[in-house]
Amino acid sequence: MVSKRNDLKRPRPGRPPKDLAGDVKARILDAAQRVFLKRGYQSASLDEIAEAAPASKPTIYAHFPGKEALFEAVVARVIEGLTNFDGFEPKGRSVQDKLASLGIEVVERFIEDTIGVTRATIAEAERFPALSRQVHEAGRDRAAAAVSHVLNDATQPVSRSSKGPFGPKRSLATAQIFMDLILLPMLMRALMGEGAKELRSEAPAFVRERISFFLAACEADWGK
Repeated sequence: MVSKRNDLKRPRPGRPPKDLAGDVKARILDAAQRVFLKRGYQSASLDEIAEAAPASKPTIYAHFPGKEALFEAVVARVIEGLTNFDGFEPKGRSVQDKLASLGIEVVERFIEDTIGVTRATIAEAERFPALSRQVHEAGRDRAAAAVSHVLNDATQPVSRSSKGPFGPKRSLATAQIFMDLILLPMLMRALMGEGAKELRSEAPAFVRERISFFLAACEADWGK
């Protein structure tokens, strides 16, 4: 006869333990991102993250050495999403339309995923100075590197020339200027408290205005 004590320990059939259900690491990162953005790094706790995942604290420690490493992993994942343009093809026939499509995509990604993490890393700049620099450099430089490839595709055949703003030697610098013109103003507005809905509604007109200025500057540079 099986004792009641042993019966209580038997797992329920057809229902895996919470640590084994789905992609545990992804669930932990999702939960950590929500908690960090809600509480800030200092006030966030692994207990709350474990409850939100759901996953046990030993499972979290199996993937991440501690809260600092988990915060860094959340930031790295957001940056990867911002800078990964594999498979992205700008819409439109003209160069202006393609660049506007690219600019709106950059702004949308930023509004969707990055502003909260940017605020969190600014708040923790003294505690994580290297991480704050990483967010800035990745948000500008790594995104510009990815954008430069799309810019070159969108501006062919002029980008095949070694001269001009879209030439191979200058494409990264041109992409950085492109990012600064479009993304930095939106970043400042978001950091000052403007809502995502308002920024999204204004993004198409704002981006097209900046694209016109950008192309005019490139044409002037091309003529030198």
